[in-house]
Amino acid sequence: MNFSSWPTLLVVDVEGNGTNPPDLVEVAALPVRDGQPDKSTAAAWLTKPKRPVTPFAARVHGLTNQVLEGQPGWEEIRDAVHTCLGTAWIAAHNAHVDYRVLSAHIPRWQPAGVLDTLRLAKATYPSLPKYNLDALIEHVAPDLSDAPAQRHRATYDAYATTQLLIAMADRYETWEQLVAAAVPPGLPGAPEPEQEPTLW
Repeated sequence: MNFSSWPTLLVVDVEGNGTNPPDLVEVAALPVRDGQPDKSTAAAWLTKPKRPVTPFAARVHGLTNQVLEGQPGWEEIRDAVHTCLGTAWIAAHNAHVDYRVLSAHIPRWQPAGVLDTLRLAKATYPSLPKYNLDALIEHVAPDLSDAPAQRHRATYDAYATTQLLIAMADRYETWEQLVAAAVPPGLPGAPEPEQEPTLW
């Protein structure tokens, strides 16, 4: 894979407060440049949700109501997050979730495209019994020694997803082949289905 052919791409991850629909409590965006995660220009935000964090969510990511008490509300950081994301491509694991939540929180945001590393993993490693992030980390064994925070925090999961994306992308010759395997139908950037020729 020629990584220099890639458009601007950010690997994103979000953590929520456990309600449905969720309020955001953490957002991370990690650029990929020349086939490597660019931590020097990565961005991450903590935000105090309007509704309290549920005990279950707090146990998963460790972001309790007490931890978030002094953080800005979403309205205070929304424009900064929107500016960071811009119109770049994004990638995420089970990207429907991150795309849906971010779109609900930033109605004017429209990425160029959405790569889903879950969909990509199923195409790249068709015989795995599971495709969650932990299973893929175990299978691919990426170098996560520089990953910030810990598992289930947005910064860590974005870094792990980036390393998995880079490893899987090496199995594809072109960006177009990667897009065909990784972009779910109906999400931005999905290839147009080929039209059957007709007489009319």
